[in-house]
Amino acid sequence: MARIKYLDRSDLAEQDKDLLARNINLFRALVNSPNAARAFNGLGSFIRHKSKADPRLRELAILQVGWLARSPYEWSHHVKISHDFGVTDDDIKALIDDTEGKPTSLDGPTKVVLQAAREITSQGAASDATFAALSALMPTELLVDLVITISFYSAVVRILATLQVDVEPDYQPYLDKFPLPKG
Repeated sequence: MARIKYLDRSDLAEQDKDLLARNINLFRALVNSPNAARAFNGLGSFIRHKSKADPRLRELAILQVGWLARSPYEWSHHVKISHDFGVTDDDIKALIDDTEGKPTSLDGPTKVVLQAAREITSQGAASDATFAALSALMPTELLVDLVITISFYSAVVRILATLQVDVEPDYQPYLDKFPLPKG
């Protein structure tokens, strides 16, 4: 159960109703501070719609963050969203296996992106070796977009956990199909 009230469009001033164009629990919690919600949505919108980073790799990086954080909300939402950007169920299973150090069929660039997501999420920064590998894979603009994406979603999972944002029933099937590990 969320620690703060979920707001509806009817609770908001007219100029803030657009903040709930996507009526999901995360946004319903964030609109308790409309200005913060607007800033949050600005970066999230850039990542999804304007970043030049490869969308499949972006979604896999976000999924990696959600998996590591054991974030039911982030994981379930991005399992669903990732399919729209070319991520397959086999990719998701491979991400889980790669995280556990098991062999996978993932290509080299994907493994490097997942390694970067693991290091940034768990250690606060990518190692020199991983950063060099990323630099060899993509131009600087895309590298910066990827680092921003991973860092932003590392913050998102902390917001979700602290506010205890509930997974909507429509997203539960994604958790059932790909359950997060316990503990």
